Amino acid sequence: MRLQDALPKEGSQRRRRRVGRGISAGQGASCGFGMRGQKSRSGRPTRPGFEGGQMPLYRRIPKLKHFTVINRQQYTIINIGNLASLDADFEVNLASLIEVGIVTTDDGPLKILGDGELSIPLRVQAAAFTEAARSKIEAAGGSCETLS
Repeated sequence: MRLQDALPKEGSQRRRRRVGRGISAGQGASCGFGMRGQKSRSGRPTRPGFEGGQMPLYRRIPKLKHFTVINRQQYTIINIGNLASLDADFEVNLASLIEVGIVTTDDGPLKILGDGELSIPLRVQAAAFTEAARSKIEAAGGSCETLS
Protein backbone atom coordinates (compact mmCIF):
# COMPACT_ATOMS: atom_id res chain seq x y z
CA MET A 1 0.00 0.00 0.00
CA ARG A 2 1.24 3.46 -0.86
CA LEU A 3 0.31 6.89 0.43
CA GLN A 4 -1.52 7.76 -2.79
CA ASP A 5 -3.64 4.62 -2.37
CA ALA A 6 -5.07 5.85 0.95
CA LEU A 7 -8.23 7.62 -0.26
CA PRO A 8 -11.49 8.33 1.56
CA LYS A 9 -14.34 5.94 0.89
CA GLU A 10 -16.52 6.74 -2.12
CA GLY A 11 -19.00 9.49 -1.19
CA SER A 12 -17.46 10.17 2.23
CA GLN A 13 -15.92 13.54 1.35
CA ARG A 14 -17.71 16.58 2.68
CA ARG A 15 -18.55 19.57 0.50
CA ARG A 16 -16.35 22.61 0.93
CA ARG A 17 -17.84 25.41 3.02
CA ARG A 18 -19.21 28.23 0.88
CA VAL A 19 -18.82 31.38 2.95
CA GLY A 20 -20.30 34.81 2.36
CA ARG A 21 -23.53 33.56 0.75
CA GLY A 22 -26.11 35.01 3.14
CA ILE A 23 -27.20 34.40 6.72
CA SER A 24 -29.21 31.28 5.93
CA ALA A 25 -26.02 29.51 4.81
CA GLY A 26 -24.58 29.87 8.33
CA GLN A 27 -21.41 31.73 7.30
CA GLY A 28 -22.80 34.96 5.85
CA ALA A 29 -21.39 38.50 5.95
CA SER A 30 -18.28 38.10 8.12
CA CYS A 31 -17.84 34.45 7.05
CA GLY A 32 -17.11 33.21 10.59
CA PHE A 33 -14.11 35.50 11.08
CA GLY A 34 -15.81 37.91 13.51
CA MET A 35 -16.27 41.65 13.25
CA ARG A 36 -12.87 43.30 13.40
CA GLY A 37 -9.19 42.59 13.90
CA GLN A 38 -6.20 41.24 12.06
CA LYS A 39 -7.69 37.77 11.57
CA SER A 40 -10.86 39.08 9.97
CA ARG A 41 -9.14 40.99 7.16
CA SER A 42 -8.91 39.69 3.62
CA GLY A 43 -5.89 37.64 2.64
CA ARG A 44 -3.93 35.38 4.97
CA PRO A 45 -4.00 36.82 8.51
CA THR A 46 -0.23 36.50 9.10
CA ARG A 47 2.61 34.87 7.23
CA PRO A 48 3.61 31.32 8.20
CA GLY A 49 5.92 31.34 11.22
CA PHE A 50 4.76 34.75 12.49
CA GLU A 51 4.53 34.80 16.30
CA GLY A 52 2.98 38.19 16.99
CA GLY A 53 6.24 40.11 17.01
CA GLN A 54 8.07 37.64 19.23
CA MET A 55 11.33 36.37 17.73
CA PRO A 56 10.05 33.41 15.69
CA LEU A 57 11.31 29.88 16.13
CA TYR A 58 13.07 29.71 12.77
CA ARG A 59 15.19 32.72 13.79
CA ARG A 60 15.88 31.50 17.34
CA ILE A 61 17.54 28.19 16.47
CA PRO A 62 21.06 27.71 15.05
CA LYS A 63 21.19 27.35 11.27
CA LEU A 64 23.80 24.60 11.11
CA LYS A 65 23.29 21.11 9.74
CA HIS A 66 23.97 19.70 13.22
CA PHE A 67 24.94 20.92 16.65
CA THR A 68 28.67 20.62 17.27
CA VAL A 69 29.88 18.56 20.21
CA ILE A 70 31.60 20.72 22.80
CA ASN A 71 35.09 19.43 23.75
CA ARG A 72 34.95 16.68 21.12
CA GLN A 73 37.61 13.99 21.53
CA GLN A 74 39.89 13.81 18.49
CA TYR A 75 41.50 10.42 17.81
CA THR A 76 44.28 9.11 15.60
CA ILE A 77 42.37 6.31 13.86
CA ILE A 78 43.66 3.23 12.09
CA ASN A 79 41.98 0.08 10.74
CA ILE A 80 43.21 -3.36 11.72
CA GLY A 81 43.71 -4.15 8.04
CA ASN A 82 46.72 -1.78 8.15
CA LEU A 83 48.22 -3.77 11.04
CA ALA A 84 48.32 -7.05 9.05
CA SER A 85 51.79 -6.25 7.63
CA LEU A 86 53.41 -6.13 11.10
CA ASP A 87 55.42 -8.97 12.67
CA ALA A 88 53.80 -11.43 15.05
CA ASP A 89 53.70 -10.38 18.73
CA PHE A 90 54.53 -6.79 17.75
CA GLU A 91 53.61 -4.26 20.43
CA VAL A 92 51.27 -1.78 18.74
CA ASN A 93 50.92 1.71 20.18
CA LEU A 94 50.92 5.20 18.73
CA ALA A 95 54.68 5.70 19.09
CA SER A 96 55.54 2.36 17.45
CA LEU A 97 53.13 2.98 14.55
CA ILE A 98 54.71 6.38 13.87
CA GLU A 99 58.17 4.78 14.05
CA VAL A 100 57.20 2.05 11.56
CA GLY A 101 55.54 4.62 9.26
CA ILE A 102 51.98 3.28 9.25
CA VAL A 103 50.76 6.46 11.00
CA THR A 104 52.29 9.75 9.89
CA THR A 105 50.66 12.30 12.22
CA ASP A 106 49.70 12.33 15.89
CA ASP A 107 46.11 13.61 15.89
CA GLY A 108 45.43 12.50 19.46
CA PRO A 109 45.01 9.18 21.29
CA LEU A 110 45.00 6.01 19.18
CA LYS A 111 41.68 4.39 18.23
CA ILE A 112 41.54 1.04 16.44
CA LEU A 113 38.73 0.47 13.93
CA GLY A 114 37.57 -2.93 12.71
CA ASP A 115 37.81 -2.67 8.92
CA GLY A 116 39.96 -5.39 7.35
CA GLU A 117 41.27 -8.81 8.37
CA LEU A 118 43.98 -9.79 10.84
CA SER A 119 45.66 -13.20 11.06
CA ILE A 120 48.72 -12.55 13.28
CA PRO A 121 48.68 -12.08 17.07
CA LEU A 122 49.49 -8.53 18.20
CA ARG A 123 49.71 -6.77 21.56
CA VAL A 124 47.66 -3.62 20.92
CA GLN A 125 47.66 -0.65 23.31
CA ALA A 126 45.16 2.05 22.37
CA ALA A 127 42.81 4.56 23.96
CA ALA A 128 39.72 3.05 22.30
CA PHE A 129 38.64 0.02 20.26
CA THR A 130 35.51 -0.66 18.28
CA GLU A 131 33.78 -3.94 19.15
CA ALA A 132 34.63 -5.41 15.74
CA ALA A 133 38.31 -4.50 16.11
CA ARG A 134 38.56 -5.95 19.61
CA SER A 135 36.92 -9.24 18.56
CA LYS A 136 39.14 -9.62 15.46
CA ILE A 137 42.36 -8.94 17.40
CA GLU A 138 41.44 -11.44 20.11
CA ALA A 139 40.30 -14.01 17.52
CA ALA A 140 43.77 -13.79 15.91
CA GLY A 141 45.36 -14.59 19.31
CA GLY A 142 46.34 -11.02 20.21
CA SER A 143 45.54 -8.88 23.21
CA CYS A 144 43.85 -5.48 23.62
CA GLU A 145 44.90 -3.07 26.33
CA THR A 146 42.87 0.10 26.81
CA LEU A 147 44.94 3.11 27.88
CA SER A 148 43.31 5.82 29.96
